[in-house]
Amino acid sequence: MKAIELPSEQTLIEHSLSPGCWISYCPQWISAPTADLHLAQLHDELDWQAGHIRLFGKWVAIPRQHAWYGDPQASYGWSGQRAETLSWHPLLRQLRDRLSEHCQSPLNGVLANLYRDGEDCMHWHADNERELGDKPLIAALSFGAERRFALRHKHRAFATHRLKLAHGSLLVMGGACQEHWQHALPRSKRVSQPRISLTYRTVSPSP
Repeated sequence: MKAIELPSEQTLIEHSLSPGCWISYCPQWISAPTADLHLAQLHDELDWQAGHIRLFGKWVAIPRQHAWYGDPQASYGWSGQRAETLSWHPLLRQLRDRLSEHCQSPLNGVLANLYRDGEDCMHWHADNERELGDKPLIAALSFGAERRFALRHKHRAFATHRLKLAHGSLLVMGGACQEHWQHALPRSKRVSQPRISLTYRTVSPSP
C-alpha cells in the first residue's frame, strides 16, 4: 500500500488519486491547543450513540460510537439504518461555518464518530448514499489519537494509498472520489487513546 507524502508544515495540499478524484490534506488546520479543547468538549457534550449496521446480510455492532447533527431537512442514512438528526451543537455549527467557507460548499450535516481506542475502526466503504448527490464533497476533521487512513480503488487492486490523520487535521475528499474509491480506518493495537472525527457533507432534502 503506497503512502502519500504529505508536508509537516501548516499547508493545504491537493493530491490526485485518479482522473477526477482528489483529496486535500492540512496536518494542522486547527492549532494543537484549540484542538485539545475541541476534543474534550466534543467527547463530553455530543450525544454519542451505539448502533448496528447491516454487513454481508447480518446486523453487527458498529465498532465505534456516532452521532448525526444537521439542519432539520438533512436526513441521512447508511448501511440500512436512518440516523436521528440532532440539532446543531454550537461547536459543530461553528466548525461547519468555517468549513463551508473554506470548501465553498453549503455543508448542512456532520457525522461525528468516536473511536474509543485502536480497537474501534471503520470498515471499507464509500460515502455514496443517494442523498449526497453524484460528486459529494466530504470534509473530515480529526481530533485526538493519530490514526492511519487507507484508500483503495474499487476496480484496481494495485491503486491503494494510506496517510496518517493528525490531531487538528483536515482531510477533504472531492470530485468523483466516492464513486471510484473506498476508504477505511483500520484497527491499531498500538493506539490506546480516543479519536473523534467530524465528517461534514451536504445532504439533499428528502422528497
